Amino acid sequence: MKLKLLIVLSAVLLACNSTDDNKPGPVQGLGHSIKLRDAFKDDFYIGVALNTGQILEQDAVQTDLVALQFNSVTAENVMKSSQIHPSKDVYNFDTPDKLAALAEKHDMAFHGHTLVWHSQLSSFISSITDSTEMANTLKAHIEAVAGRYKGTTYSWDVVNEAVEWNGELRESVFLKAMGEDYLSFAFKTAAAVDPNADLYYNDYSMTGAQKRAGVIKMVKKIQASGAKIDGIGMQGHWSLEYPSIQEIETSILQYAALGLKVAITELDIDVLPNPDGISGADISQSAELQDEYNPYVNGLPEDIAQKQAKRYADIFALFLKHKDKIDRVTFWGVNDGNSWKNNFPVNGRTNYPLLFDRENLPKKAYDAVMALKQE
Repeated sequence: MKLKLLIVLSAVLLACNSTDDNKPGPVQGLGHSIKLRDAFKDDFYIGVALNTGQILEQDAVQTDLVALQFNSVTAENVMKSSQIHPSKDVYNFDTPDKLAALAEKHDMAFHGHTLVWHSQLSSFISSITDSTEMANTLKAHIEAVAGRYKGTTYSWDVVNEAVEWNGELRESVFLKAMGEDYLSFAFKTAAAVDPNADLYYNDYSMTGAQKRAGVIKMVKKIQASGAKIDGIGMQGHWSLEYPSIQEIETSILQYAALGLKVAITELDIDVLPNPDGISGADISQSAELQDEYNPYVNGLPEDIAQKQAKRYADIFALFLKHKDKIDRVTFWGVNDGNSWKNNFPVNGRTNYPLLFDRENLPKKAYDAVMALKQE
């Protein structure tokens, strides 16, 4: 008995005295004693966006990681109209159905993304110019997609990215065909299909003063129309320096002042330099790959990892300060290796924007976020 006890104690001491600061010890990783979803369960949902392979559970390690760490899921792409509704009478529900089942299996909230968006749009919708035809098409799309997951989806991004950086409404195919009434029409239709789901407007660069003013103006018109709108989704495609904590806080406060919930959506912290003139998450932007925009191909330097950890800690401290206003914080990807930021706005880079590295192990940023709940 004493020999067995000595062996166990020796193993514990060896684990605790590990000198490799870049690799998590045995109490971390997938077996971390406290998970994100548990640590923040009394504050807000901790969500993640999943790609097709993750939804289909093709990687057992990532499947376990998702189930252990997160309590809300979003489809990264498979519920966007070009994939879920590629032609007028064709709907692809197989993979979204599997996501719904995954959410139920692991007791996760299921957030639908997205019903009305000008990008990744079904080709048959993008060619519509008649207002009546567009209204009928949007109605049919929303009824089919939101209707299929009624009672399963906790919330929906009803309209995505309808406002430009200067606060003006985007000249989308929807605006051209129906005028700005398409906005309230979309929310009214979604509410009629699933009155119990929370309905969100979601957009990037939501901390900019001009865009924020434009979004607030638009939301007030939607509210005045009598349409149900429950929340604002602030896409968190942010960097190590921008936006400032003050800008994020001001935006949370002003959106919440509309009487709406706030969700931090699509969160990632980009550590790479971007070409001049490129910001936000407009996927139409791109630039050529150059060494100066891809400096960390051999790994994330210690000083940058520490800087990212502090940035995440500062941001989450702000979220906790306003947890009464924030309903959900969703990361846009499971680990650094499958983040879209490796290919946007420069294709082929090596980026490190999330809390888990390419081996699905927690980074310093993860530890910094968790430390906020362990003080």
